[in-house]
Amino acid sequence: MVDRPKKPSALPTSAGSSMPPAPQVDISPSSDRVTATLPTGESCEVLLYGATLVSWKSEGGQRENLWMSDAAKVDGSKAVRGGIPLVFPVFGPPPSSSHLPQHGFARISRWEFLGKSTSESDSSVQLDFGLMSSNLSPEMRAAWPCEFGVIYSVTLGRRSLETRVVVRNEGAAAWEFMWLWHTYLRVEDIHQTHLTGLSSTPYHDRVASAHLTSEPSPTPLTITSETDRVYHPPDPQSTITVHTPAPRYEITRENLPDVVVWNPWEEKAKGMSDFEPKDGWENMLCVEEGSVREGVRLEGGEAWEGGVTVRLVEEG
Repeated sequence: MVDRPKKPSALPTSAGSSMPPAPQVDISPSSDRVTATLPTGESCEVLLYGATLVSWKSEGGQRENLWMSDAAKVDGSKAVRGGIPLVFPVFGPPPSSSHLPQHGFARISRWEFLGKSTSESDSSVQLDFGLMSSNLSPEMRAAWPCEFGVIYSVTLGRRSLETRVVVRNEGAAAWEFMWLWHTYLRVEDIHQTHLTGLSSTPYHDRVASAHLTSEPSPTPLTITSETDRVYHPPDPQSTITVHTPAPRYEITRENLPDVVVWNPWEEKAKGMSDFEPKDGWENMLCVEEGSVREGVRLEGGEAWEGGVTVRLVEEG
């Protein structure tokens, strides 16, 4: 877990001159997480377990933008409840013939920290993480015997968080996969939150019926009960905006055709042992970007890339 090799040496400075402050990247003493902090105080924190983003702070480090359950397990005993877990290579329950866990193994595997890079032009820092088939446990290798490599990048900016992934087939045989960012956004009040950018989009309502295709709604989406919908925006470049009593979230996607909107609401939250506080559903909304309606097929040697950028924009 070191920086990239062949990193250029620091430039010498002359007397009376100084270099501008640079982003700081730290690895925890237990080597279980990586934290990046900008000179202005913004930060993000990534567990190596699952490469799960568990914190993204803006406004000089004063505002937390991700919701985390107080009962989330961050010791590797189960998937993290909150933050941004990674869903790969299946979404939801696996096929009956498979022994894969729900939502796959990416979120419950230990990733490798590959290094960092910084940009002086926009005061950003990028963290890179990797997962290969050789990193998997024998049980997961048996459940999904495909040769693969995944590079996951997290870029922290002053008022933005960009996440990108490259999935590569490292073998000769073709295989299919699904990918999803299971993003838990923190909102001030779910009752005063609505989404725009999905109003003309058909969706599958997984609460009413996993097979029901609903007609597009002409109004902004408000959350008034348990919600679990898979939207299929006709324009993959469209912006989805989460309006909440704070800076709004503007979400753009690249090569990701599907968007999941999820909130467990009161009754379901009560039945989830790792969901705390039980009224936490009032302060979170999952807006999840990925490719989950059908699998992405990769032939031997092929690669697939996707990305999400979340920007904070003042209302008004």
